[in-house]
Amino acid sequence: MKSSATSYGSIAQFLHWCTAILVLVTFIYGPGGSEQRVYSPVHEFDRRLHETLGLCVLALTLIRLSWRLVDTRPETPPISRWMVVMSATVQWMLYLLLLALPLTAISGAWLEGHPLTLIGARDIPPLLGTSHGAGSAIASLHTWLGDAIMWLAGFHAFAAIFHHVFLKDDVLVGMLPRWFPTGRARTGR
Repeated sequence: MKSSATSYGSIAQFLHWCTAILVLVTFIYGPGGSEQRVYSPVHEFDRRLHETLGLCVLALTLIRLSWRLVDTRPETPPISRWMVVMSATVQWMLYLLLLALPLTAISGAWLEGHPLTLIGARDIPPLLGTSHGAGSAIASLHTWLGDAIMWLAGFHAFAAIFHHVFLKDDVLVGMLPRWFPTGRARTGR
């Protein structure tokens, strides 16, 4: 369950892939557009699903960060120093975005005077005073951050595939479940 010197453990893998899937589905179901479009009755289900999944992303991110405090990490393969720095930078930028996205969504909605609308739950009324201009600016920032996380996650995935195909190290394999076919045996197992 815990990570080893060559591979992430099953808990870290589960949290990673759940986060990746949740972020993608949350992005797909984001109604996007103007405030009138987002809060129109026609987009009610998409908005509720988007907000519910967004809160799940926030909770999962807090769990992931807590798990990182107690779990070991696989050893870094022998790669260039710039790759190590870039990898750490991208990982922490992803964590920052995973926290910032839900927090900007919540604060933007509340400042605009909208409740959080969750699937299967009561709406959560605004807990902040209304400041429509600030809320609109934060909602716009949320949209930009949503696009940014998709680009950054895509870069992260590309880098993992690059490691697997061209560098032939176990960076990608270390985050894949044991049952996932990779075409190569893992080293150190």
